[in-house]
Amino acid sequence: MEAVILVDVLRRAGANVVVASVEPQLEIEASSGTRLVADTSISTCSDEIFDLIALPGGMPGSARLRDSEILRKITSKHAEEKRLYGAICAAPAITLQPWGLLRRKQMTCHPAFMDKLPTFRAVKSNLQVSGELTTSRGPGTAFEFALALVDQLFGESVAKEVGELLLMRTAEDNHKKEEFNEVEWSVDHSPHVLVPVANGSEEIEVVTVVDILRRAKVDVVVASVEKSLQILASRGIKLIADKSIDNAAESIYDLIILPGGIAGAERLHKSKVLKKMLKEQGSAGRIYGAICSSPTVLHRQGLLKGKRATAHPSVASKLTNEVVEGARVVIDGKLITSRGLATAIEFALAIVSKLFSHARARSVAEGLVFEYPKS
Repeated sequence: MEAVILVDVLRRAGANVVVASVEPQLEIEASSGTRLVADTSISTCSDEIFDLIALPGGMPGSARLRDSEILRKITSKHAEEKRLYGAICAAPAITLQPWGLLRRKQMTCHPAFMDKLPTFRAVKSNLQVSGELTTSRGPGTAFEFALALVDQLFGESVAKEVGELLLMRTAEDNHKKEEFNEVEWSVDHSPHVLVPVANGSEEIEVVTVVDILRRAKVDVVVASVEKSLQILASRGIKLIADKSIDNAAESIYDLIILPGGIAGAERLHKSKVLKKMLKEQGSAGRIYGAICSSPTVLHRQGLLKGKRATAHPSVASKLTNEVVEGARVVIDGKLITSRGLATAIEFALAIVSKLFSHARARSVAEGLVFEYPKS
C-alpha cells in the first residue's frame, strides 16, 4: 500500500517517479502477497540525481532495503547534499536509523518500531517533517505522507489540488458510512473474494482492498481480464494477477469486488466471463461491490436496480438509482460501493466489519495506523 500510494500520488502531482528494485529481479512480492514489477534495478540509479528518495515500509521489505549497499550509498550521498528524503512505517527505524540518516532529526515510524528510534527525538505523530527528512507511521497515513512530499516538491496549492482529486477526508464527511436493508454477510468458512483487474485499473484501489482483506485473513484472488497476467494500472504501476479470469471463473466467490479507474472499469465491463460471473453472483444472492468508477459497470449490468449506492463524483450522475450524497461507503443488503482512492481503506474495512466483526476491522485498522470509529 505504501509503495503504491506514494508512486500514484507523486505521479498525479506531475513527478517523474522511478520505481527501483533492490532484488536481483524486477518483479517483487510485497508484504501482503501483491506482486509488482519495478521500472528498473537499483544499480541503474547510482549516477542519477533525484529531488526526492522515498522509502516504503513493510517487513521484511525495510530490512531488504537496509541491506542494499547501492541504495545506502545513493541515499547517504543524497542526504549529505541536503536533498529531500523520506521513509514510512518500519523504514525510518529499520532502514534509515542503521544508516545514520536520522541524526539531529525528529522522526516518527510505525508504533511497533518506535523503541528502535532515539527516544528524545522520536515523535508520536502521523507525520513528521524535520529539515529534508519526512517520516510517517504506516499504510493508514500514506496519503498524508505522500501529500506532504508533494507540498515540498510542488507547493501547497498543488498538494491541495491533488488532495481534492484523491477525495481526502474532510471534517464533515469523516468516516461517513451509510447502510440500508441490513443483512448478515458472515460465512461458515474463510471468505473467498475475487478482485478482477484490467489495464487501467486504479492501483491504489486494487492494492488497498487486497492488502486489507488479506490482513483480515480473507482468501483473495486477483484475476486479470487481459490476455496477460501482468496489467498496466492507471498510474503506470505494473501489477501481476494471481490467475486469469477464465481460471478464476472455475470457482465460486462469497464476494466479487470491482476496483475503479475509468479505462479499467470499461475493460472490466467488456469481459464476457466477468459479466457472466457478476450475473450469477447477483442471482445467487451472493455479495458484490465496486469502488470509484466501477459502480457504473454494475449499473450497466442491471446489478444496482432498486439499490442505493455511491461512486466517484465524476460518474455518480450516470447512475440512475438513488445515489447517497456525502457518504464515503454505502452498503445496501449484499451490495457495497465507495467513492474512490482515499475512501478505499474505509471501503475495505467496511467489508472486513461485515464479513467478520467491527472488532476485527478495528484490529486491522490499528495495524495500519488508521483512525477507525470505536463503534
